[in-house]
Amino acid sequence: MTEILYIDRAEALESLCRRLEDQPWLAVDTEFLRERTYYPRLCLVQVAGPRIVACVDVLALEEADPLLDLLCADSAPRIFHAARQDLEALYGRYGRAPTSLFDTQIAANLLGYGDQIGYAALVEAVTGTRLAKGHSRTDWSRRPLLEEQLHYAADDVRYLGSLFETLAPALQARGRRTWLAEEVARLTDPAGYVPAADTAWQRVRGAQRLPPTGRSALKALAAWRERRAQSADRPRQWIARDETLLALAQALPDDRAALERTLDGERRLASVHGSTLLALIGTAASRDTEPAAASSALLDRAQQALVKRLMQHVRRRAAEHDISPGLLATRRDVERLVRGESPVPFLEGWRRGVIGEELAALAREAAG
Repeated sequence: MTEILYIDRAEALESLCRRLEDQPWLAVDTEFLRERTYYPRLCLVQVAGPRIVACVDVLALEEADPLLDLLCADSAPRIFHAARQDLEALYGRYGRAPTSLFDTQIAANLLGYGDQIGYAALVEAVTGTRLAKGHSRTDWSRRPLLEEQLHYAADDVRYLGSLFETLAPALQARGRRTWLAEEVARLTDPAGYVPAADTAWQRVRGAQRLPPTGRSALKALAAWRERRAQSADRPRQWIARDETLLALAQALPDDRAALERTLDGERRLASVHGSTLLALIGTAASRDTEPAAASSALLDRAQQALVKRLMQHVRRRAAEHDISPGLLATRRDVERLVRGESPVPFLEGWRRGVIGEELAALAREAAG
């Protein structure tokens, strides 16, 4: 078994990066915490080449420029599995992250291994190796790290090279490398890692069914919560739960008594932020003149039947291409097409030829 290098000194990091800079690929994973914070707290970065596995203790290093220069070099592929959270942690800590990468989860999705397959399941499917469990919920900020923790962390990169060497040729053989490239381009767009308070309301379940005034209030409330969570570096649900924001947007309380009734059981929120919440709701309600969004309208029976028919086509095409239906088109996106909304993801890129043009033609035909 390859030795696991533990890197917690600047000179050791520089030496490691020199050894890795000419490797044909570089496997990368991260360990971070965010249960008590808004931003992920990066604790460990694991890297591996064909004969090197290392755990870089970024909490012990004052700066990690050699590591970031290595990760962000536009040379050999940087291999991740389900990279989004890793990239978010790197952007949050260092303000930059790799763009030349190969995501084994996306590749597996494109090759019929199942929707959003986990790393351990994919390793077992491809290599036959069953990975040990036990440290997925560990506190990666505690030091010293135990030997079994380092082995667990190292395993998260140890097999990425084998996955890459199997999945990359398979994508090429099926003509899907460009599909992966499109998905990775979206994944690595830095704009996707800038917290946006103005769109935070879209994460609240039930938001689209609110009437215009309620939706306007929810937008203001969710933006306020997002900014509070960012400034305090606390999970947004610790500031105010989704259910609470939705209840406020539905009730639209206009005085302290009504607010306290709506916030029954959440006295601290009413006591500390009550005036702010009332002001946000009042301002949003008084200026709201927007019509109900198309996406908030219920589909009529004919539209529901059309969505059902289009989803049958999605499932059929997915089976023909041996990929997950959800990777081709989600029900929500099909509903957007039926409502005449844009953008619709499957009308762009590789999905357009595989399923988008067909669904658009069927929708036009149904519209008469």
